[in-house]
Amino acid sequence: MFFGLFRGAANRRLIDRLHSEIVAAGRDPVLFLVYGIGDDIDGRFESLALHAALVLRRLGLFPSPGPEIAQDLADALFRHFDVALREMGVADVGVPKRMKAIAEAFLGRANAYDRALREGHAALCAALSRNVYAGRRDADRLARYVEALDKRLAGATIAELIEGPIFAERPEEGNDAT
Repeated sequence: MFFGLFRGAANRRLIDRLHSEIVAAGRDPVLFLVYGIGDDIDGRFESLALHAALVLRRLGLFPSPGPEIAQDLADALFRHFDVALREMGVADVGVPKRMKAIAEAFLGRANAYDRALREGHAALCAALSRNVYAGRRDADRLARYVEALDKRLAGATIAELIEGPIFAERPEEGNDAT
C-alpha cells in the first residue's frame, strides 16, 4: 500500500525529512541545558544516536515498508556522519577507520537501548548513564524522557511517521520531573 511512496524523489524527501527531524530533536538545547548531555561532539553524537535509535527501532517493528524505510534512514544517518567527519578535517584515509568506530558505537547503543527499553526503567537508566554520561551522572530523568518518547513512537502508525512530524513536541517525562 505504501510502496509507491518509497521510490525515487518521494523516498529521498521522506528520508531527508526524517533525518532532519532526528537531527533537530537531537540538537534541542533542552537536552544539553536541562538533561545535562554534554554540549560537545561526544554529547551531540549521543543525543543524535539516541533519537535515531528510537525512530529506527519503531520503523523496524512495522511490516514492510517499515524496515526498508529504517534501512534507508540508517544509510542517510551514516552519510551524515561521513560528511561531518570530513567537515571536521578528518583526512580521506582516516574516514573509513572513524566510520567503523562510529558504526560500532551507534549499533551498540541502538542494541543497548532496545534491550533496556524491553527490560525496564533501571536497565534504561544504566544504559543511558553508561553511554550518554560516561557513568558520571544519574540518568533517571533522561530515562523518563526516553520512555515517554518511545511510548509516543510506539503509538504512532507508519502513516503518521511518514506524514510527520515525528517529534511534534517534547514528550512529558512524568509528574515527578524536576
